[in-house]
Amino acid sequence: MAIDTTPTPTPAPAAEQQAAPRLSARDRLILFVLCAAQFMVALDFSVLNVALPVLGADLGMSTSALQWAVTAFALPSGGFLLLFGRMGDLYGRRRLFLAGLALFGAASLLATLAWDPASFLAGRALQGLGAAAIVPTGMSLLTTTFPEGPARDRALGISGTLLSLGFTVGMVAGGVLTDLLSWRSTMGLLALFALIVLPLAPRLLPDSLPRSLEGVGRAPLPERPRLDVPGAVTVTGGLLSLIYALTTAAEHGFGRTDVLVTLGAGLLLLAAFVAVESRSAAPLVSLPMLRRRTVAWGNLGGLVTFSTMSTVVFVLTLYLQEVLRLSAFETGLVFGVQGLLSVVAGSLAPRVIGRFGARRTLVGSLAGQGLLGLPLLVMGEGSWSVVLATAAVSLASMCHLGAIISYGLTVTSGVPDEEQGLATGLVTSTQQVGITVGIPLLGVLATTATDLRSGVHTVLVLDAAIVLAAAVLVAVGLRSNRPAGSGAVEAEPLRAR
Repeated sequence: MAIDTTPTPTPAPAAEQQAAPRLSARDRLILFVLCAAQFMVALDFSVLNVALPVLGADLGMSTSALQWAVTAFALPSGGFLLLFGRMGDLYGRRRLFLAGLALFGAASLLATLAWDPASFLAGRALQGLGAAAIVPTGMSLLTTTFPEGPARDRALGISGTLLSLGFTVGMVAGGVLTDLLSWRSTMGLLALFALIVLPLAPRLLPDSLPRSLEGVGRAPLPERPRLDVPGAVTVTGGLLSLIYALTTAAEHGFGRTDVLVTLGAGLLLLAAFVAVESRSAAPLVSLPMLRRRTVAWGNLGGLVTFSTMSTVVFVLTLYLQEVLRLSAFETGLVFGVQGLLSVVAGSLAPRVIGRFGARRTLVGSLAGQGLLGLPLLVMGEGSWSVVLATAAVSLASMCHLGAIISYGLTVTSGVPDEEQGLATGLVTSTQQVGITVGIPLLGVLATTATDLRSGVHTVLVLDAAIVLAAAVLVAVGLRSNRPAGSGAVEAEPLRAR
């Protein structure tokens, strides 16, 4: 059976299909709250990067210990996504979203006021835990508030734009705030965001208690939903181990004992998770859902677009500063142009999806991202290379944003409301793992090369090859049995061969 992922499931005039719906005032406020929270989390991924040397000197952290400023956030934010996404489905998305916001705000305040490395890292870890609750529940609240069609396309377009823009703004704002004030202001900015969003959320966001919990406090319930504890333990432990191994390998390489042990443990735990889920009466992750073409191939596209684009940004940052001798602030301006064009892409993507469908948009966006990275291979050492780098990475990022929006729409289309937290948990887990995987697996080729320029070029070639290969695989995997032009995505489960 096929599931149509085009924004309008019934025939309509072409002009009507492409027209973006007008949102009510309440819908706009709900979208503001959800997108502001997502923007805040995206900002946290990058706002501290430029400030790390100053932070280390202030708190007495060694250079080797500074990686934990990033890892302490990445571990819980990626490791608990699936668990919190499912808990939102079972016990209420709004309450978990609000709890995540409150925790994130308090943790940001702790990191702002940190008096030693331990208190700072505790704040970062709690920020990551709060983010793990905010991201999947916020995304599932968005997809259940805005029905499939133009309204959801528009909402996902705005959300995807702010996700990309938040990462970019963080790179620029981190340098400016650190220079003008101190590194503490980067964490204070996040606390301020939480303080603005948290009071608005309770009155605006819809409750999402499942039917089996609606009578709590009024009448005894015959049956309450149960959390798949063995599945939760194995998948969370597996993701924590895998993310730790990859983030540590990015700094120290794959030869360390702790990297090899945690990498092996992560893979074994994830294999155990699959075995547990196949036998569970109430699985954390529905294996039939994972066999849907839309879920399997859509997440592959998402994994590739995030991992490869994060790698391009990483190696290009090195090239601009080490080869072209740009300052951190000038480098931030290059990525500021990228952020502005991402805003343009976010406004155009829903129209493109409305015209061509999510599958074609995803495939085309991946192909565009891969091809537009190739001009970076001719970068030299002259000032013209700055213009080339700015243009190429900005245009590639526009395609990247199209891939983000279309893959999120592809994965969540046709999924029942009661499983949206699970679907969006998979989407956000793919994002986190993709961002984490790219730099250790590809970026290390640039940092360990004898000549940085040749190392960057090697990474860019491999990066483009991976994205283009993924575009072909996704196109084949999401092939439709409908006539050409229907825009449908085949959602029939993948059959074992």
